[in-house]
Amino acid sequence: MKKNIETFIGCDSEYWDAKIVLFGAPFDSTTSFRPGARFGSSAIRHESFGIETYSPYQDKDLSETKIFDSGDLELCFGSTESALNDIESKAREILNDGKIPFLIGGEHLVTLGVVKAVFEKYPDMHIIHFDAHADLRDDYLGAKLSHACVIRRCHEFLGDNRIHQFCIRSGEKAEFDFAKEHTDMHKFNFKGLAELSEKLIQDKTPVYLSVDLDCLDPSVLCGTGTPEAGGVSFMDLLDAILTVGETNIVGADINELAPMLDISGASTATACKIVREMLLAFYK
Repeated sequence: MKKNIETFIGCDSEYWDAKIVLFGAPFDSTTSFRPGARFGSSAIRHESFGIETYSPYQDKDLSETKIFDSGDLELCFGSTESALNDIESKAREILNDGKIPFLIGGEHLVTLGVVKAVFEKYPDMHIIHFDAHADLRDDYLGAKLSHACVIRRCHEFLGDNRIHQFCIRSGEKAEFDFAKEHTDMHKFNFKGLAELSEKLIQDKTPVYLSVDLDCLDPSVLCGTGTPEAGGVSFMDLLDAILTVGETNIVGADINELAPMLDISGASTATACKIVREMLLAFYK
């Protein structure tokens, strides 16, 4: 792989030296409300030069890491299946080379492509899912492949009690009923995350983290397609990322930034900072 012309700040190592590989999935064809997440990955990469490589929260610096940014995939907006296959193929290549895939979306459905590849290598993996929405619908207006259904599709091959959901505060009643039987759902906040992480560490469980930025309150990040009042603060999310970072992370993504929905640029700046903290927390 070759480096992208414009990389996320501090992520300009050579591919073969890298431990983490960034790639973007500019796809939002199944967005159910306000589109624009397809521009999230390029905006995060471009605007990252407005922040520092150094994190005072962790006392770590991206300049001291080996992270490679391969840029955005060229995805077919007319075929959801084709887009997911391309994402899965890229993630599989990264995993086969012994590296951690880190996907920047895009809408949340892009997670499914990476999770399929990670599951192939780590069949005992668990997913930790930060989101405002349950994403557990069996279909959305008849479509099985939708960002409203992504966690339900992941459950179909992971099975029960291996998906841990936090900050959830929106969804159909049927989704919450499904969660009671099949997932480990924690509504509204991160209560229980520390205990879960400790157990996953003890069991040496491979962990995939998926962060939908609408887990944040709209007062913190309004540039997203389906904002939901009652979300967490930036510091709440940062603490949660640092907690999960102690586990055996084998893949991750961040998604659902729609940069043009916040003309101030504050949402994109916030997303950049979250990406930096995730990368530093997961870099071992």
